[in-house]
Amino acid sequence: MGTIMDEAKAYEPPQTRNISDLTNISTKVDIVEKEYSKEDGSTFKIKVVEIDGEDYRVPTSVLKALKEILIEKPDLKSFKVSKSGEGLKTTYTVITLD
Repeated sequence: MGTIMDEAKAYEPPQTRNISDLTNISTKVDIVEKEYSKEDGSTFKIKVVEIDGEDYRVPTSVLKALKEILIEKPDLKSFKVSKSGEGLKTTYTVITLD
């Protein structure tokens, strides 16, 4: 380890990406709930999948859509997610790949 100044310059806060950043998601990937803190000290929980050491947030709407797809196609192996809009107007579309 170096000095605290070197460490501070190199510090990168952990980031959570969005599942729509992935091009192919296995239906067998593990999902976990993680708790994060806001700057004001309050906490919130989100569901994430970890792929290659990175956390990807899984919105509830993606889980709901995937549930409906799995009713019709229970042997689905992979999918991707398309994201459109921003903020409260964000929508996610689950696209099957097999």
